[in-house]
Amino acid sequence: MFTGIIETLGTVSNLQREQGNLHITVESAISNELKIDQSVGHNGVCLTVVGIADGKHTVTAIEETLNKTSLGHLKLNDPVNLERCMQMNARLDGHIVQGHVDQTATCTGFKELDGSWAYTFEYDAALGNVTVEKGSICVNGISLTVVNSRANSFSVAIIPYTYEHTNLHNVRQGSVVNLEFDIIGKYVARLMQR
Repeated sequence: MFTGIIETLGTVSNLQREQGNLHITVESAISNELKIDQSVGHNGVCLTVVGIADGKHTVTAIEETLNKTSLGHLKLNDPVNLERCMQMNARLDGHIVQGHVDQTATCTGFKELDGSWAYTFEYDAALGNVTVEKGSICVNGISLTVVNSRANSFSVAIIPYTYEHTNLHNVRQGSVVNLEFDIIGKYVARLMQR
C-alpha cells in the first residue's frame, strides 16, 4: 500500500531481459536502505526488491507487468519515481494507492503555465476505468487531482515541487505513463455495473 507521494527519484542503471522478464536495476538515495523482498513503487508499479548492491537495487517485472505498464519502455539513465510502502503509523498525504497499475495512458497535451504545468492524458475507456472531476488519480505513482475529466481523458495541474522532484519533468506529448485509478471509485463503478 502506497500514498502516491514520491519519496525520491532513481536512475535506471541496468536493464536485463531474461525470457519474458525484465530485471531493472535502479540507483537511488534509498537503495541501500531497502531490504530483499521489500515492496517498492517504481513509476507506480509495486515491485519486489530482489537484489541490493553499491547504492543500487534490482527488481523484476514479469511479462504480465510489462504488458500492462510502461516499464517496458524504460531506457538506461531514465528517471524513475520511487516510493516505499506506507507505514501504518504515518499520515496518508496522498490517497490510497495499491501499486497495481490499471492501464497506461498517452500524454496528449503539455502546457507550461505561469508557475505550474498542465498535462492531458488519454486512455482506453473500453477497459471500464473512469475519472471524476477533483478526484484522485495516480500517474507514474504520483497522487494527483483530476481536472477536466472526460470519457477517455483527463488533465492534471502540477506544482513546481512535483515537477522538479518527479519524472513528470520528462513527460511530453506522446509519452506513455502508468495509471492507477482511485480504488474507491473502481469499487463503486463495479457495483454500479451490477
